[in-house]
Amino acid sequence: MSEFIHIHNHSHYSLLDGAATVETLIGAALQNKMPAVALTDHGVLFGALEFYKKAKKAGIKPIVGCEAYIVTRGSRFDKTLQSEKSSQGQGRGIYHHILLLAKDETGYRNLIKLVTLGHTEGYYYKPRIDVEILDRYKEGIIATSACPGGVVGSQLVYGNYEEARSVAGIYKEIFGSDFYIEIQNHGAEVEKSILTHAPRIAKELGLKLVGTNDCHYISAQHAMSHNIMLCIPDATSTYVPEYKTLRYGTDQLYFKSSVEMVRAFKEFPEAVSSTLEIAEKCNLTLDLKKNHMPQFPIPADAGVASLEEYLDKLSRQGLEKRYPAMSPEINSRLEHELDVIKRMGYAGYFLIVQDFINAARGMGIRVGPGRGSAAGSIVSYALGITDVDPLHYDLLFERFLNPDRVSMPDIDVDFADDKREQVINYVKQKYGENSVAQIVTFGTLSTRAVLKDVGRVLGVPLSTIEPLTKHIPVVLGKVTPLAEALETVPELKNLRETGDEKIKLMIDTGLVLEGMNRNVSTHAAGIVIAPGEISDYVPMYKTPQTELMTQYNMKDLEEAGLLKMDFLGLRTLTVIDNALQHISNNYVSDIDLDHLPVDDPKTLELFCNGQTVAVFQFESSGMTDYLRKLKPTSIHDLVAMNALYRPGPMENIPDFIDRKHGRKKIEYIHPKLEPILKETYGIIVYQEQVIKIASEIGGLSLAQADLLRRAMGKKDKVLMAKQKKEFMEGAVEKGIDRKSAGEIFDLIEKFASYGFNKSHSVAYSVLAYQTAYLKAHYPAEYMAATMTSEVSDTDKIVVLTDDCRKLGIPVLPPDVNEGDVTFVVKQKGIRFGLSAIKNVGVSAVEAIVRTRNEKGPFVDIFDFCARVDLHLVNKKTLESLIQAGAFDSLHENRAQLFECVEKVFEWSSECF
Repeated sequence: MSEFIHIHNHSHYSLLDGAATVETLIGAALQNKMPAVALTDHGVLFGALEFYKKAKKAGIKPIVGCEAYIVTRGSRFDKTLQSEKSSQGQGRGIYHHILLLAKDETGYRNLIKLVTLGHTEGYYYKPRIDVEILDRYKEGIIATSACPGGVVGSQLVYGNYEEARSVAGIYKEIFGSDFYIEIQNHGAEVEKSILTHAPRIAKELGLKLVGTNDCHYISAQHAMSHNIMLCIPDATSTYVPEYKTLRYGTDQLYFKSSVEMVRAFKEFPEAVSSTLEIAEKCNLTLDLKKNHMPQFPIPADAGVASLEEYLDKLSRQGLEKRYPAMSPEINSRLEHELDVIKRMGYAGYFLIVQDFINAARGMGIRVGPGRGSAAGSIVSYALGITDVDPLHYDLLFERFLNPDRVSMPDIDVDFADDKREQVINYVKQKYGENSVAQIVTFGTLSTRAVLKDVGRVLGVPLSTIEPLTKHIPVVLGKVTPLAEALETVPELKNLRETGDEKIKLMIDTGLVLEGMNRNVSTHAAGIVIAPGEISDYVPMYKTPQTELMTQYNMKDLEEAGLLKMDFLGLRTLTVIDNALQHISNNYVSDIDLDHLPVDDPKTLELFCNGQTVAVFQFESSGMTDYLRKLKPTSIHDLVAMNALYRPGPMENIPDFIDRKHGRKKIEYIHPKLEPILKETYGIIVYQEQVIKIASEIGGLSLAQADLLRRAMGKKDKVLMAKQKKEFMEGAVEKGIDRKSAGEIFDLIEKFASYGFNKSHSVAYSVLAYQTAYLKAHYPAEYMAATMTSEVSDTDKIVVLTDDCRKLGIPVLPPDVNEGDVTFVVKQKGIRFGLSAIKNVGVSAVEAIVRTRNEKGPFVDIFDFCARVDLHLVNKKTLESLIQAGAFDSLHENRAQLFECVEKVFEWSSECF
């Protein structure tokens, strides 16, 4: 039994301050035979759930905590700088540290509330709480006085003994015997007065001492790497910080052994035993199997009594619209899916999703045909969640929702990117402002980024670093980890062994810090919806620079049982909307994109010719080359190409093309494979094909087959061995010889990790086909809409303009009398959008267009300057318009125009 437990530890969730991961922290506890360990990051609970799960799995008791920032004398709402000296330095005496540890689930929930309120109410430099809310949410929490910047220590550092004693009394009154006076002994000068006076305060107030090491990294050898990490925010291309001087004044902030800690506190044995006492008091157990689904309100006139009945009713109504000619097969599929959804308790989930999708459509917001595996569900299709017929494309429900694998369904939805916020606002209005939030994600010190960040701290020029990072290989779209690259790339290995000291230090530090969190950002699409205030379930994060978001990432939110989904803003949908508007302006045609002919000759010809610039998912140069060779004859060919054109599967494209055109024979290990692989010419392209083979050849249920696919993808050898045995036995029972069965199993094992989700590929290929149809039949309107969507990307505008030239569509130059904010279709071609001109903003163009529409075309530049608001269209804007040729239809000599501008603004400045 260990004599000491570490209760004060920081991970990389203390951003650019902690140089340890959750895994290395738990690993250190295991290595030192400590039965428990705490995680106490600065002001946040980012890593709390990850830590809890991984510690439990490792057999270590997790002590979930936080080193909070607190205002002892005053209010969290007070946001003015203090002038008195403190341990935080002159002018920063606005908070001190306090260590808070959850004893049980009540304490955990209270800790969540405190950390949330620190961000939503008390944020000023740091997320601060105060005594008032600490007293309100004290139940189930142990508190210690923390480090030299803590509530007691900071007063002792500056010789304020009586104030230190008074403050300690405040927290004793709140926590009683669950408040401890914390001492640390890292050999730092700042700790001496605390080690002298803190024991006296503890004795006078009847409190216990507790000793800690303020762990910010795991190994003693990582002190310099940690110090370099601290310097990253300050380093610039022109400023190199003093990275050799330890900012925390000590190199002892590592995870010490029990022996080292007992030695550090040999004069205070109680401080050591208190760590065991605290660990004994902390017994947090969380129920992570319970889902917290928001309550969907059933309409009063629905005529049903439950969510299940309402889902059943809406699904059957939708199915009749989707399939006017109902068949037993269709009805059976619906019954099967509804049965699984109801048994798994997800009726409310589907009702919530269909509601906001149909609300979006009602608001005129374009919704994508589908995304991810949800397109494999006939219930999703019937409810209008997707617009892809799963029966027509032979898609599998079990790939989406597996009854043998209990996890929340995952329906991600694409909305037109300029209207996504409207959908989020609808959901907030429906379920409550405090019940809906965006989700945190973390930028990391990735393999290449860590070398650049560390190099900047060390003063290594970027011109030296970039050639080095280019040696790091990319395999299957992933950058090789630095340690592996050092083994496989001779240039990197030689640099580390023979380069100068700074290069060696940069690489060695990179090895320590690689993969650690660098900064917080908002997940681009993730939204969480809770049945009440989200802070009743998970902690929330907010600063003056960010919006409100959860502190748990997508994965941990799912573990916490909350409903999370992706609301993605897809530019392509906005392009389609704008193209349809152009078409409506120029033609009588009313296009129903959801019911296009799937064998339209002009559309397929566009793919065959590789004319796919601006076609969703099919516009890269490599893809266009393959399309010319493939000559797709159906949307099924497009679906396969969409799935194959990615690292790994891409190597099968030449074989796929040769088989389609008969240059290579299509062969099957067994005739029973032909119905499954015929559409992809005998090649396994989709995950669904792996599932069907395992089911129809190996006799596994579709749910079991999906589990086998997942095991293969994760290289889970134990589960694979078990299921191979079942597969072989099932295949033999179906009359397949063991040799062939073994070959088939080896085949699907090889392709399981390569196979792509067919449901997603179908949905996105349908969307691609829609964009190709618009380009093939209405090229000018579609290209104008696409160019508008890329208005801020000059390089892309050049590519699109060149494609217009190839299509015979003139792109007319900018013109103040003909142009608009966006690219517009005129009889002679596409008129260049004025806002696409560099240094010309949207507000300036709107002012120009508004003036022109109200009072008629401009006669010349003087008329322009006399009528347009020159506060909005300033000198730089006007010169950019001239340079781009926007006045060429009014004046022949641009040089004279620049002279006119000078005179106009001279006169204008004199007038003002």
